[in-house]
Amino acid sequence: MSSRAGTPGFSLDKHGISVAEVYRNAPPATLYELALRNEKGSTISSTGALIAYSGKKTGRSPTDKRVVDEPEVRDDIWWGSVNIKLDPQSFTINRERAIDYLNTRERLFVVDGYGGWDPKYRLKIRVICARAYHALFMHNMLIRPTAAELETFGDPDYVIFNGGGFPANRHTAGMTSSTSIDLSFARKEFVILGSEYAGEMKKGVFTIMNYLMPKQGVLSMHCSATQSRDGADTSVLFGLSGTGKTTLSADPKRLLIGDDEHCWTDTGVFNIEGGCYAKVIDLTKEQEPDIWNALQFGAVLENVVYDPDTRLVDYKDVSITQNTRGSYILDTIPNAKLPAIGGHPKNVIFLTCDAFGVLPPVAKLTPAQAMYHYISGYTAKVAGTEVGVKDPEATFSACFGGPFLVWHPTKYAELLAEKLRKHGAQTWLVNTGWSGGGYGVGSRMKLKFTRAIVDAIHAGTLSSVATVTDPVFGFEVPTACPEVPADLLQPRNTWHDKAAYDATQKKVGTLFRDNFKKYESQASDEIRAAGPKV
Repeated sequence: MSSRAGTPGFSLDKHGISVAEVYRNAPPATLYELALRNEKGSTISSTGALIAYSGKKTGRSPTDKRVVDEPEVRDDIWWGSVNIKLDPQSFTINRERAIDYLNTRERLFVVDGYGGWDPKYRLKIRVICARAYHALFMHNMLIRPTAAELETFGDPDYVIFNGGGFPANRHTAGMTSSTSIDLSFARKEFVILGSEYAGEMKKGVFTIMNYLMPKQGVLSMHCSATQSRDGADTSVLFGLSGTGKTTLSADPKRLLIGDDEHCWTDTGVFNIEGGCYAKVIDLTKEQEPDIWNALQFGAVLENVVYDPDTRLVDYKDVSITQNTRGSYILDTIPNAKLPAIGGHPKNVIFLTCDAFGVLPPVAKLTPAQAMYHYISGYTAKVAGTEVGVKDPEATFSACFGGPFLVWHPTKYAELLAEKLRKHGAQTWLVNTGWSGGGYGVGSRMKLKFTRAIVDAIHAGTLSSVATVTDPVFGFEVPTACPEVPADLLQPRNTWHDKAAYDATQKKVGTLFRDNFKKYESQASDEIRAAGPKV
């Protein structure tokens, strides 16, 4: 077996793979050539990014995620709909199926990289895949070793076998579809079958970190992170997909530590990744210049529609999926903080996109309220785009990253509470969703107002302004913020029908209460009391 790139004599034999043509940590130019030559639909955008398609799966498959039930981790795992048990025998079958598939390919790609910028906690990750697009994606998303580090990389801590171009066998015990995403902590292996969506690899690494870090007293977080240019303060911004986590972290006034996955240690915050994976639906150069400019040579544009003559991408066209994405290395952001490590956060921001239109643009949380909202992980999405469907749908994802948790949510909440107490960080709830009514009646919060609110948080302005107590949620709502209309800060004032606002707010409060019931038995009296009064 020969290696076209990387350390001479590199071999995959130890993983049961023997393919003649292997590209290890190949440069982007090589991956472009091979993707364009061999992968249907691949092309180059007008800005130089590689356009690739993931096939039938254009998003993650959380219901197909499995964690192997092994004695080493059995008592640690939060078993249930997030971490569905898989017996070791089924994992072995799926692993062999993936390896058999990889062994039939003409060429394979290996990406060796790191998860975690802090050398004390970083993991060595090896990705073995059959598509150049997948290799380029993970080249962007993992932290890239230097030539010297690659030469002495040695055995990885975890291996991802991406056999996504081949289906799982539905008759294998524990399978519910032809897709299976399986993680074995005992074997330190992650197997993908039946999905070519690149995000499965990225979130696989995050799930691994979500198990290992809390064992060491480190809080792993689904958040973005920024730092002031003078290094005086760090902020983290939690949020589910579509709430603005990546957009708001791309702030030219601050340094970008990362847009999605971080850890909070005894010394500060570090990014897990070497790149960003941004949603590009409705992307414009004016609104998000840093992301727009990052989608150049070396970036991946996933499942986008483009003009075949000009290769201009139509970011408004969602005919393939609304989950259009761009992957690019952190280095392409002009204000990136490298190494991607910062100090202890001064502000912790929970982002939510409230499509019901009843949460304020910003609210100040007590420590108990912070724990309640962290465990709840609320946002809301539009139920659909069909004519006449206007009712929003509440989504609760524990710790703003439920699909990637491994321990019970209270484990992460306790770690966050400890960090907040120890380092005196202030927690804020910021609503990037609707105002003046719910979806179909009101309008989406303008990005310039949300940016002004985040700027005021960083400047310390909101810490000293007068507040009013929300009658249902109990948090303190600022009455003034520079460059934001005062009426907008009090959501009830923006509704024409005040009675409808009151009823909708109580409805949302009840949704919070109903969702939190599943955590009440493991939450303190103080946290339970911090919930909505309905």
